[in-house]
Amino acid sequence: MSLFRKKSLSALLSQADDSEKGLKRTLGPANLIALGIGAIIGAGLFVRTAAAAGQAAGPAVTLSFVVAAIGCALAGLCYAEFASMIPVAGSAYAYSYVTMGELVAWIIGWALIMEYALGAATVSIAWSEYLNKLLGGAIPYEWSHSPFESYTDSAGILHQGMINAPALVILLLLTMLLIKGTQESAFVNAIIVFIKVAIVLLFIAIGWKFIRPENHIPYMIPADTAPVTDQAGKVIADYSGWNKHGWGGVLGGAAIVFFAFIGFDAVSTAAQEAKNPKRDMPIGILGSLVVCTILYILFGHVLTGVANWQDFVDPEKGREASVAYAISTYMTGYSWLASAVTVAILAGFSSVILVMLMGQSRIFYTMSNDGLIPKSFGDLHPKFKTPYKSNWILFFFVGAFAAFVPGHVAGDLTSFGTLFAFVLVSLGVWILRVKEPNIERPFKTPMAPVVGVLGAIICTAMIVGLDKQTLTVAFGWMLLGLLVYFLYSRKHSKLQ
Repeated sequence: MSLFRKKSLSALLSQADDSEKGLKRTLGPANLIALGIGAIIGAGLFVRTAAAAGQAAGPAVTLSFVVAAIGCALAGLCYAEFASMIPVAGSAYAYSYVTMGELVAWIIGWALIMEYALGAATVSIAWSEYLNKLLGGAIPYEWSHSPFESYTDSAGILHQGMINAPALVILLLLTMLLIKGTQESAFVNAIIVFIKVAIVLLFIAIGWKFIRPENHIPYMIPADTAPVTDQAGKVIADYSGWNKHGWGGVLGGAAIVFFAFIGFDAVSTAAQEAKNPKRDMPIGILGSLVVCTILYILFGHVLTGVANWQDFVDPEKGREASVAYAISTYMTGYSWLASAVTVAILAGFSSVILVMLMGQSRIFYTMSNDGLIPKSFGDLHPKFKTPYKSNWILFFFVGAFAAFVPGHVAGDLTSFGTLFAFVLVSLGVWILRVKEPNIERPFKTPMAPVVGVLGAIICTAMIVGLDKQTLTVAFGWMLLGLLVYFLYSRKHSKLQ
């Protein structure tokens, strides 16, 4: 049979409507927006903002957020049409199965493992690091790092990592929560989202009083800005490139802060658990994007107003310490706010891990129902109606990565999986408009061909912009996926 055999839309919809055997519909529009915000606002807001300002955009990082948001909105509009029209778990995988066929669907499903599973592992490792910072380094190095990591302290003693226990603990707790139920998970996520958004708003409100207008002049980095060197004379920032100053710097900054938007597509994985998906899915996807974009712009404006963008040229200030640095240096009397920001980052990490684990388990659930992966991935808990076996399998896979592999190994693989999904969804909307023009579309992407093609082009350009090592590893991962497809999935497919 053809490698591009397609799943019929009617079969997919009947599968979604089988509420007796399927996932429980418990999520309303507020839950879905909270899920989106939970996945989007992580440490990216606190890290990427300063990095983009110091490396490319200056105070105009606010415009970089606007550009990145437009790129995400193009893909988000396409996701919204699909999610309202095909309200099933599986996100881009399910949409590709209907529009481009089984092989493409398998490839995107395999790629999404990089976004969700590896993403959850990487974020859990970062969660462990921040927890240890908040506790003043109370967790021994051996119990908070992988066996492949080591360091020599000031006394000359070598410390060798054994296992990243805190990362494993947070993954276990969130896995058990997901098994307990989607509604319970959404409730906890809503509490976490409230905490971190409240702290972001607190920083914006208090920081606004400390904005110095001269820090926003000039608004963009001038073309004649001299390179910056460290104490050893090594260049740490060079602004001669086209994408390092002026409007080019705004675009360069957009490429950096784009990754702070990753996660809104996770809303579409919960389509089969939405009470009224035809109405609520577009609200959840686009609503979470709008809320986060507004917060990001305000946050960037305050951060670059409190501290001069040149303060963030130093990599140590332009990364995780940027907000704490701005507070402790320029906001006298608000040292407690720096600790609150660390709590917000921990909360942000927790909700990102939760939504990523949820998204991946729902993709596994749908792929299992299609026969492309073993049946156990789709088994639902008899009481909670959640894909509990998939959750446990995912815990052991993600947990092994988080406990024993350094966080930097995943690198930008998460971004590759996300962007690849964006490209196929953007093209899929246009393809389905041509092939199935009469299908009911509760939400229609405006100017679908233009929006879809632009979204695909922008996301493809970002893929090309990833470093060679990331692309090489991603290529190897995709080859492994093709091997699995031809040895197992093609033979066991329910369309076979």
